[in-house]
Amino acid sequence: MDNLSHSLVGLAVGELVHRTLPAEADPAQHGIRRRLMLVACCAASNFPDLDLVLSGLLPQPLGYLLHHRGHTHTLLYGVPQALLLIALLWILWPGARTLLRASNAARAGLLAAVGAGFLLHLGMDALNSYGVHPFYPVDPRWIYGDMVFILEPVFWVAGAVPLAMMLGSRVRRGLLLAALAALLVFFTARGFLHWGSLIALLAFGAGLALLQRGAGKNGKRALCAGLLGAVAFVAMQGAAMQRGKTIVADRLRLLDPASTLLDTAMTAFPANPACWMFVSAERDAVAGTYRMRRGMVSVAPDVLALDACPAALSEGARERQAQIVINWSQEMSLARLRALRAGNCRIDAWLRFARMPALGPDTGFDVRFSNTPAGNFTTLPIDGANSQPCPGGVPAWGYPRADLL
Repeated sequence: MDNLSHSLVGLAVGELVHRTLPAEADPAQHGIRRRLMLVACCAASNFPDLDLVLSGLLPQPLGYLLHHRGHTHTLLYGVPQALLLIALLWILWPGARTLLRASNAARAGLLAAVGAGFLLHLGMDALNSYGVHPFYPVDPRWIYGDMVFILEPVFWVAGAVPLAMMLGSRVRRGLLLAALAALLVFFTARGFLHWGSLIALLAFGAGLALLQRGAGKNGKRALCAGLLGAVAFVAMQGAAMQRGKTIVADRLRLLDPASTLLDTAMTAFPANPACWMFVSAERDAVAGTYRMRRGMVSVAPDVLALDACPAALSEGARERQAQIVINWSQEMSLARLRALRAGNCRIDAWLRFARMPALGPDTGFDVRFSNTPAGNFTTLPIDGANSQPCPGGVPAWGYPRADLL
């Protein structure tokens, strides 16, 4: 997920932890505890993304592909990260150190906020098609949620509105809420959000604002409602995603009954359960080939047909009222893929990330992230790699397409 989503949800959970704990006897200490819960949970919700500093350990694009969402995004390595964050808060924040020495509630809250923050980061990152492998080294396989767009405004509204309504100043409250609404309108005007999604998001935000307004000074109804609303949205996306995969499987079975569908990667549109991008991987063992297809699917074409999906994220021509369209397809040699994997150490490392690997004459790229002639951030040159030293320290993540290798 984007770091704005991580931060806002982390802040909301930190505030909820604080409001759930018994009050501190000293009002000043109570205020310090609130700030500590907010900072701790927000920082923990972003801490794993510090793995970006490790991307220089391997030549690009392998460094980013194999180290981002890497070791710091595992349950095992989450423990030392949590301990490091708590140590930094203890060392760098004298007021928090004094509070923690005196208050059992603050100590319990800090553990809850930091633990929740790290679990939120892993859980939210697991919701999209990029994937995580949280159980490494016990299980090195990638896990893909395929449910939520990587920048999801539902999370922004769920976290930001209750927090904004808790501000004492009406001016600051109004400015923050207006800025959030303006951001949503901007993305809608730019073609990233459907107008129906905008209306639903504004209604969701208005409901949370009214809940918090009537909740009293220490109320937490809006926080709980916002988080529950986000969970309900994820559940709805999960059901829509499964429906989309079924539609894709049915269409591909008609197009090529001889091929075996191995996987379908689904990418949601923001705040939109109807519109989806998909990339499929098929294998024809008899022909010795595999095929990647990329297209769009609407799980509710009577409500929102493909030609009505947000234009900025749509690709290619779309028939009016169509349920599914395939915009790109490429058939490739299994023998070539396997030979490159066996004889080219860079391709072998790249295949530890590439869920939907497509091979051109000179490059390979993961079709999940576009199929443009220029490639995308996953594009790896094939030429001349055999004459270069193999990169050291390649993480032992599982091969997403082991079924092709």
